[in-house]
Amino acid sequence: MTDSTQTPTNTVLTGEIAALRAEVNAVNSRLNMSMSRMLGRQFLRGIAFGLGSVLGATIVVSSLIYILASIDFIPIIGEWAREIADMIKQP
Repeated sequence: MTDSTQTPTNTVLTGEIAALRAEVNAVNSRLNMSMSRMLGRQFLRGIAFGLGSVLGATIVVSSLIYILASIDFIPIIGEWAREIADMIKQP
């Protein structure tokens, strides 16, 4: 093997090592943040997760009830879903 064939490989490996070092430094900086900043970030993350879960469940449940209420060929499920939809619509 000559030096001319190893140069492109070495250049690629050098670039990959530099990218890996940058990523490790970024991870270390995230791990070395203060306790109050970490707690604040986790608190906001929990609020966002909770809000997304509630909104998602609301959309899924309301869509399911709407679909079940429109089913007229199954009398028991249709009536039950219609009653639930009427309860939801009441102020």
